[in-house]
Amino acid sequence: MKSLEHYLKINRNRFVKELCEYLRFPSVSGDPRYKKGVAACAKWLVQHCRKIGMEAKLCRTRSNPIVVARTPRRRGKRRPHFLVYGHYDVQSPEPLELWKSPPFHPCIRNSAVFARGASDNKGQHFAHIKAVEAYLKSKTELPCDLTFIIEGEEEVSSPSLVSFLRKNRTLFRCDAVVISDTELYSRRHPTLSYGLRGICGMEITLRGPARDLHSGIFGGSIENPAMALCQMLGQLRDETGRVTIPGFYNDVLPLSLFERAHFLEHPFDGVAYKQSVGVRQLFGESGFTVIEQRSARPTLEINGLTSGYQGDGAKTIIPSSARAKITMRLVPHQRPKKVLAQTIDHLKKLCPPTVRMEIRTDPGSDPYFVSPESEKVQAALEALRKAFGAEPLLAREGGSIPIVDEFKQILGSDSLLIGLALPDDNAHSPNEKFDLDVFEKGMFMSAYLWQALARRVGQSE
Repeated sequence: MKSLEHYLKINRNRFVKELCEYLRFPSVSGDPRYKKGVAACAKWLVQHCRKIGMEAKLCRTRSNPIVVARTPRRRGKRRPHFLVYGHYDVQSPEPLELWKSPPFHPCIRNSAVFARGASDNKGQHFAHIKAVEAYLKSKTELPCDLTFIIEGEEEVSSPSLVSFLRKNRTLFRCDAVVISDTELYSRRHPTLSYGLRGICGMEITLRGPARDLHSGIFGGSIENPAMALCQMLGQLRDETGRVTIPGFYNDVLPLSLFERAHFLEHPFDGVAYKQSVGVRQLFGESGFTVIEQRSARPTLEINGLTSGYQGDGAKTIIPSSARAKITMRLVPHQRPKKVLAQTIDHLKKLCPPTVRMEIRTDPGSDPYFVSPESEKVQAALEALRKAFGAEPLLAREGGSIPIVDEFKQILGSDSLLIGLALPDDNAHSPNEKFDLDVFEKGMFMSAYLWQALARRVGQSE
């Protein structure tokens, strides 16, 4: 390992320059104006992977190509096989006037590189690519086989990736998937996420009179759809923060004592948290800490309310309809279809006969969970501990990454979510950045990870 570590150290500056070259491509997947930038970026990535010694190719889809790169295979006894997932597409850079430097002209300041896609996700998966280069160029034997899948449609919900995985499930079957597309708490707190919340949603529309009515002439004799909808929504949660839909918590996997003890080790400043979001007081489900509430407990949120007149001044009407958008974040072992059915049944009981209710649903994605005490998680913690020189934190992510569940359903593989983005890296925002110290530690972490994973997977077989 010494020659590998030496290679990573002496080539650090070159790696940063190559990352900057990668970041210059305007690979925005959500805007057709950047189509050429997306294609050029994918082509550059294939060429770069080939240059460092991997087999790489562009796999065409109906939209943006998927880059597949493989480390050289050895004949003989089967070796552990791991998949590394990332995405080379990025979010739109607008609003441009808020950037301190042009979004596709990487600028290094304060030990970070500023550019669109720096942390989401080019910098994070590039750290893994550079670790592989160190193995191959230093002639250090990789103890496993690696396959990289780097797509160009993550920022537009990955429409091509699921069918691609299904068509190639035999090729991509693996012992685990490694994804660096999440956050670490800080440079001093490397973080591994072992759970994600799932999500499902719906749009509820209540229809009353055939047209907007004069509230003075008709008020008091006609049901107001906006009022009825507010009354219904107000009954979906109680004063303690618990969702009141019958059966909503039936399948919730309780937090273990092991998990709750680890959550207490997380650095958390309640005052700073309130200030950062601009609220006077926090609110959440009673009996749980803020960290548990925002990452490991199910929720129901109203995302939007629309009804009646929205312009300046007054317009005294009874609106003809009212609409609300709702999402529910789910935890293991809740299932979106079941929760949606429970919610619809409850809404039907709450809906008064004076209005007509229409519901459109979004099935969303399942929650994800891998035991924090598993051998693969312990291998990742070992690599983080060695690279960062600090005790890693175990965390659950409050958000949802649907592709993680697809890896589990299609390939039968658990995912290790090893974040390399700092909380202030401004993903999706102006002045996105990637910390270069974390970039370096991420390369070392990746180098150590394959040793630890291969050893522990081999012991468990």
